[in-house]
Amino acid sequence: MIGLLDEDEFSRWLMMARRTLDSARGDLERDDYNWACFKSHQAAEYAVKALLRGVGETAHGHSVSNLVKKLSAVDFSEILEHAKALDKFYVPTRYPDAWPEGIPVDYYTEKDAVEALMSAEKILDWVVRVWKSLGGGESNGRR
Repeated sequence: MIGLLDEDEFSRWLMMARRTLDSARGDLERDDYNWACFKSHQAAEYAVKALLRGVGETAHGHSVSNLVKKLSAVDFSEILEHAKALDKFYVPTRYPDAWPEGIPVDYYTEKDAVEALMSAEKILDWVVRVWKSLGGGESNGRR
C-alpha cells in the first residue's frame, strides 16, 4: 500500500534524472557513446529512485530492474525490458578491465547510445505517469 507522497523528494530526484539524460544527449552528439549509455542508465536509476523515495520506500542499489521490481504496487511490465537493457551499461561502459583489451570507447556505437537514450526516456515517462496516477502533482523536476 502506498502512503503519503513526498512531492519534494520525488521532484529533487526527477530533476537529477532529467539533467543526467540531457547530459547523455550531449555525449551522443559528441560521439561519446559509452558515456551516453552509462548516463542513460544513471538517468533511469535516478528516475526510479525518485518514485521509490516519493512513495516512502527505500531506494538502494544500482540495478534499474531490481529497483523497478520494488514497486510491487504498480504495473512495471512495460518498462522492465528497458530497465534490464540499461543495467548492462552500469559497469562495462566505464572500466577498461571489463573488456579483454582496449577501453570502453572501443565497444560502444551510436546505435547503442540511441537505444539507451530511448530506454531511459521511456522509463522517465513511465515514472511521471505512475507518479501522477498515485496523486502526485506536476513535478518541479521539469526542464
